[in-house]
Amino acid sequence: MVSKKVLIVYAHQSSGSFNSAAKDAAVEVLTAKGCAVEVSDLYAMTFKATATAEDITGKVKNADHFCYGEETKLAWEAGKLTADISEEQRKLTEADLVIFQFPMYWFTVPAIMKGWMDRVLTLGFAFTHEKRYSQGIFQDKKAMLSFTTGSQESMFSANGINGDMNVTLWPLQNGILHYCGFQVLAPQIFWAPSHVSSEARGTMLEGWRTRMQGLLGENPLAFTPLDCFDGEKGYQLKPEVHEQHAAKEFGLTVGIHLGKALPPNNQMKAGV
Repeated sequence: MVSKKVLIVYAHQSSGSFNSAAKDAAVEVLTAKGCAVEVSDLYAMTFKATATAEDITGKVKNADHFCYGEETKLAWEAGKLTADISEEQRKLTEADLVIFQFPMYWFTVPAIMKGWMDRVLTLGFAFTHEKRYSQGIFQDKKAMLSFTTGSQESMFSANGINGDMNVTLWPLQNGILHYCGFQVLAPQIFWAPSHVSSEARGTMLEGWRTRMQGLLGENPLAFTPLDCFDGEKGYQLKPEVHEQHAAKEFGLTVGIHLGKALPPNNQMKAGV
């Protein structure tokens, strides 16, 4: 059996952090299961977070009206992206599973990780107009978010002050991961580890270790397939799909909710 390849994109400044412990646990468990694991330690790599013309070696097509998406597409096709981007794209191409390990900053990923997404997931390499969402380039790969919060779980509920975590996750899981075609596994959320006892943190890590035993076999979260939308009418949901769900209590997904109640745990649990 060919061993699975796992890429962990990791963003934390401290080797003594809980995020580091979660990353180390993933490396240990997945390696023991026979996976080949690579880690991109973004802070240790001093990974460049800004998407600029310097990401392209040689001349750009239109320096006066620089368009990052179009220029990096041309550079990718010509093999003229900078070495740091090309190396991350190599890792991603080889990976069967990508785990993003990070502390949640301002309800999203840290800037250095967002920079990885902006610079590595280039047009042509990670998506095209034709190849996106359920028909995306990475539809044979799985990806997931594994992160810590500063707030308690109750604060990220439908009645909590931070709002529903399912809504918070929609831009990352649908707008980046699913957009590129990834099968998105349910997130691993470590709720406020800095506010609990060391014993509770140990229990969190043990739960992560247990989950990883079957991680590669998990079913992904549910998203509405691309062919449910009419590309000739602004990618609106097709009338027949809308009609099929007209009498249902909940919308299709967090984002495509049809004006109905959001489907519970749509971005946090598979099979709902």
